[in-house]
Amino acid sequence: MPDAPINDSYDVVVMGGGPGGSAASALVAEAGYSVLLVEREAVPRFHVGESLMPESFWSFERLGVLDKMRNSNFVKKLSVQFVSHTGKESNPFFFEKHDPRECSQTWQVERSAFDQMLFDNAAEKGACCRDKTRVTNVLFDDGRATGVVLGLEDGSTQQVKAKVVVDATGLSAILANHLNLKQEYEHLKKIAVWTYFKNAEREPGPHGGATIILHTKLKDSWFWFIPLRDNITSVGVVGNRDYMLDGRSTPENTFAEELELCGAMQRRLASAEQVEKHRIAREFSYKTSRQSGDGWVLVGDAFGFIDPIYSSGVYFALKSGELAADAIVEGLQNNDLSAAQLGKWINDYSSGTQWIHKLVEAYYTNEFSFGKFLQGHPHHIGHLTDLLIGRIFHDTAGDIFDDMEPAMAEAVKMAIPK
Repeated sequence: MPDAPINDSYDVVVMGGGPGGSAASALVAEAGYSVLLVEREAVPRFHVGESLMPESFWSFERLGVLDKMRNSNFVKKLSVQFVSHTGKESNPFFFEKHDPRECSQTWQVERSAFDQMLFDNAAEKGACCRDKTRVTNVLFDDGRATGVVLGLEDGSTQQVKAKVVVDATGLSAILANHLNLKQEYEHLKKIAVWTYFKNAEREPGPHGGATIILHTKLKDSWFWFIPLRDNITSVGVVGNRDYMLDGRSTPENTFAEELELCGAMQRRLASAEQVEKHRIAREFSYKTSRQSGDGWVLVGDAFGFIDPIYSSGVYFALKSGELAADAIVEGLQNNDLSAAQLGKWINDYSSGTQWIHKLVEAYYTNEFSFGKFLQGHPHHIGHLTDLLIGRIFHDTAGDIFDDMEPAMAEAVKMAIPK
């Protein structure tokens, strides 16, 4: 049966069919409001970012997809592990040792299947969901977002009015670019090169589904190792833009040269077969100077993206989608779709996500050692595990940094030649 025509007006138009857009669409539609969710690519579509944080559990429960996740054959992720530049492997951080509840386990997902599940869930909740549909312009009237212009699959265009426009377009960040809101993190100008291998060496037992983060020899870059279904593993390398590009001929060359500097990854790939081309993402870390306005709000990567190292992207997309949906529903109920109403959740959200940003900064402080820090401050092991789980939206989430930031400063000071 063909899709019903797109209407000329909706309560909410959501741009982008990833986790943030699908979450926001599902919850607003479930509350009884008309929602149009548009995705420019055909669904399912490829996307990187396969490793989830355990705190995503609560988003899955609220969205009504928890049983689908439980019944899926996605690889279960029960732990994370870090490998130093010398090849020393940390003890795995098993989440259930910190919290034995079911919510301490999560999954490694192929984003094509995972994102389609969330996209379909939004449709099941009542949203009008359309893929292969581009937003070519966001309409404003006296500073207020009033709708969008769509480029349809058949080449025609359609203007759609909306009381609220949600930008969930990921790193494309349609509204942030249109309104000149993007601000790069100067210290996080990174590039990632990644591909996929079959039959990479995995740990036996429950640690086999772990995300593993491995430093290269001089700590100029790091690799991720993310086990997926069918014995496929996502493997990528991340480093500063200039380091990853200068004197390198191709992404394949960059990947190969960095692999030579990571013996622990070489061992894991010794009997593996590369099964996909290399892909590259450039300068993906940024923030936005404003995240809501009259009639519009940003969620997910369109709101901002820190770094892939702790696998926070999908969780932040789901969480921001939820929070934005709650503000939108309340605003529709009260006829208040101001910037303040649509963004009422942003301060608390940013107060939580800052702890992951600080943890990223600690990892990129090459003079600092997490292992040595935890040896001297064993009472913070649980606090660090909380951060790795994504348990960041509470008053004591940042307590670890009372000791970690002075330790980082001391490590940098000690490394300066006298």
